[in-house]
Amino acid sequence: MQRLSTRLGLAVLAAGMGGPAFAVTLDGGFNTLTGAAPLVIGHRGTPAYAPENTIGGNELAANLGSDFIETDVMATKDNVLIAMHDSTLDRTTNVEEVFTQRNGGYAVADFTYDEISTLTIDQAPPFPGAYGDFTPTGDNAYRVPTFSDMLQALNDYNADNGTSIGMLTEGKYADSSTDVSRAVIQTLIDNGFDTPEKSVVQSFGFGNVSDYADILAEQGVEMGVAQLGGSSLVGDEWFVTGGGFGLSLSDLAGYTDTVAIFQGQISDAFIAAAHEEMLSVFGWTFRPETPEEAMAQVEPFLLSGLDGFITDNPDLVGDVIASAQVQPVPLPASFGVLLLGLGGLAGFARRRSARG
Repeated sequence: MQRLSTRLGLAVLAAGMGGPAFAVTLDGGFNTLTGAAPLVIGHRGTPAYAPENTIGGNELAANLGSDFIETDVMATKDNVLIAMHDSTLDRTTNVEEVFTQRNGGYAVADFTYDEISTLTIDQAPPFPGAYGDFTPTGDNAYRVPTFSDMLQALNDYNADNGTSIGMLTEGKYADSSTDVSRAVIQTLIDNGFDTPEKSVVQSFGFGNVSDYADILAEQGVEMGVAQLGGSSLVGDEWFVTGGGFGLSLSDLAGYTDTVAIFQGQISDAFIAAAHEEMLSVFGWTFRPETPEEAMAQVEPFLLSGLDGFITDNPDLVGDVIASAQVQPVPLPASFGVLLLGLGGLAGFARRRSARG
């Protein structure tokens, strides 16, 4: 299946249909760490239009122009890695119709993958806000996938479409679960997601992120490493915080490449400080419902140099980025949008030396 459209095509279409004539002017080019256009990262696929953390949702996110797809990963009772955000199964699946509670609930850790594989996704179509007549390929597009199956599906998509969409993997398990972190890294390597352009691993757990860096150093493999969290200014130094803990940007720069921060806690000063440490900055989670909302949400961060937008709506966010003009150029009233100088994926991850 071909991608539904290019970002430029989407932006031009919006203008031609009487929508807003997107036009973000960037004097001197993009202000990202690399100078390339920021990444569009489909958050759990594209949950604005399709069930989250599914192969079908990822396919749609790819069709809508995502550069990376963010996926949550955790382990089942029998240590199979699956794509799942919640620690329980009841929000996203029909588990309550199939199994009785275990230990007072439906924790992922209390079920084997064979059991989970019998479940269906409650969010399967008809899905509120579904994207047109999109129909995913494959028979298991809306079941709970193993992490390996999801990676292989993305490999197949890239091969079929001539794309190079990467995976942003978030570990959703206890901090410092080193064995699970090792399994995550090995699964990525086994499926060919073993370069910074194809793979970034992240977690809110500071111990997990430290483990990722150490395991990659042991393996002699380079991929991006990102610390999720909030931000805090202590004196004249910026910190990434979470769970009552925090590390300074200068500390994180020793073993990570990226900090992924709640968008409400990202400022121009924070981005500038991160860039000084050679850290890229991702923002989460952008959820515009209209082109106008997308412009309002994205433009300020585009001007300040945010390196990646984690979003439920990769089409709308991508449109705003595609509208960017690196020099002031008058827009013909009949045309609406010009796209200048959008590059491909940059090798934004800069692995630090192995720690002792």
